[in-house]
Parts: sequence; C-alpha cells; structure tokens
Amino acid sequence: MEKEVIVIDASDAIVGRLSSKVAKMLLEGKKVIIINAEKAKISGKKESIIRKYLVRRSLQSKQNPEKSPKWPKVPNLLLRRIIRGMLPRKKAKGREAFKRLKVYIGNPLNLNGSKIEEALKDVNYYITLETLCKNLGWSG
Repeated sequence: MEKEVIVIDASDAIVGRLSSKVAKMLLEGKKVIIINAEKAKISGKKESIIRKYLVRRSLQSKQNPEKSPKWPKVPNLLLRRIIRGMLPRKKAKGREAFKRLKVYIGNPLNLNGSKIEEALKDVNYYITLETLCKNLGWSG
C-alpha cells in the first residue's frame, strides 16, 4: 500500500499551527515532507523566545546539562522536535507516525510544496527558526 505523500512549504508559517496540522496528518497515516524549515516563524517577542530556548538547552540554567532534555540547535531538527512533542511518541502509532516525517532546510529535492492556510496568520512579533538557531549557536 503506497502512502500518500504531502509536501509542505514552511515559509512564513507559524510553527505551532504548522506542527499541529502536520501531527494530525501523520497520525492519519500520511507521509509528510517539510521544506524551508528555517523560514518558519515562532510568534512572540524575540528576546523572550531566545531566552526560553536557551533555558531549554540548559545554557543559562543551573541544572546539570548532562541530565537535561536534548533540544537541537539546527532548524530542521528543532522543527522535527517540536512536531514530536505533539505526537504520542511512547505509543506504537506515534512512533510509526514520527518515522513518516522528513524535514529539510531549504529545498534540496526541488519539490513543489503547498502551504497550510491555517498556519499563515500574520503576526507583529515573531522570530524565524533560522534566527533563533543562530542565537543558540548554529553556524549554518
């Protein structure tokens, strides 16, 4: 049985809205490919978002970084990690759904992606995943 493949362009999409729609598609059994992950937006003030993710990566917290959760600093892996949080990953259906997800920086496969209209809300304050990851230490 051939799975339905959906290509999504993440440019100018709000990360939370995009992630919830993608998680729903994955649980329905579809294979999802996301391109241009670095151009997705996180809504909110830049400084507070950077501070939140720095604490998550334990760069500014007093906790032991060896025992903290692993949060990536590369845009495609960060978006993949955010989507993983919306899946029941400890159950078999969640693990299988997560395996059907591919996320790319840019468009290396030259695919034509569609946009998710619900995720394209215009916001005043936002930061792109690329900017966030560069502040976390990504050199790309």
